[in-house]
Amino acid sequence: MICPKCKKDDSQNREMCPDCGAPVKPIPVPPGGKIRFGDYDWFVLDKQDGKMLIITEKVIEMRAYHSEETDITWETCDMRKYLNGEFYQLFSETDRARIIEVVNENPDNPWYGTSGGNPTTDKVFLLSIEEVVKYFGDSGQLKTKFKNPGWDWCKDEYLPWILDNYNLERRSVDDEGIVRFWRLRSPGANNRFIAAVTGFCADGFDQGGIDIGGCGNFADGHFAFVGAGYLSGCLPIGDGLNGVRPALWLNTKGVY
Repeated sequence: MICPKCKKDDSQNREMCPDCGAPVKPIPVPPGGKIRFGDYDWFVLDKQDGKMLIITEKVIEMRAYHSEETDITWETCDMRKYLNGEFYQLFSETDRARIIEVVNENPDNPWYGTSGGNPTTDKVFLLSIEEVVKYFGDSGQLKTKFKNPGWDWCKDEYLPWILDNYNLERRSVDDEGIVRFWRLRSPGANNRFIAAVTGFCADGFDQGGIDIGGCGNFADGHFAFVGAGYLSGCLPIGDGLNGVRPALWLNTKGVY
């Protein structure tokens, strides 16, 4: 297939260009559709009586999840402070009045048992692992897992991700049209790592999987991708593991 961005031909006909990271196969719009709110286009994930859950169509920026490499939960991380402070204030007064404050549960990691922390009251937030599965498609892999076929880089019995037929739906690009990682609020294999939806990292995989472990060079015996679990910054090779894709509940009464 010919990449629409770099024009290179991939003999393996992958859905995402292995050279530049652009989606060769278009990313579908969710059944709920797409709206414009503030300065961004948003996908509609859920509609309830008088409100809807929306998430930005694109990865809107690269930002550290937290200022240092330390044990952390969503409740106390810098990302939550930023989204509910500086980012929230970027909306007009009229738009801010439509953003609904909600109580988010923060479940423990479903595979590793890592604590997700206390419930939080948020206006803007990142999705959890469970919400990504719920809204982008459930293949059942969250319960079944992948057995490790014997790869020596992984020390666990099971591989640390979900790769399924919903990879395409979960992908998101940045303003340059490159598929990027986007962080979730769920913890990874320990509290120094955060789960994510995977993006381009020049390894030839068709990305869009859910990285349950959070990727990292773990000192506690788990799998090791050296350096990939940074909380405090993005990788120098430009993978952008701290991609930001905000979500919020929007009041739709009298509007939609």
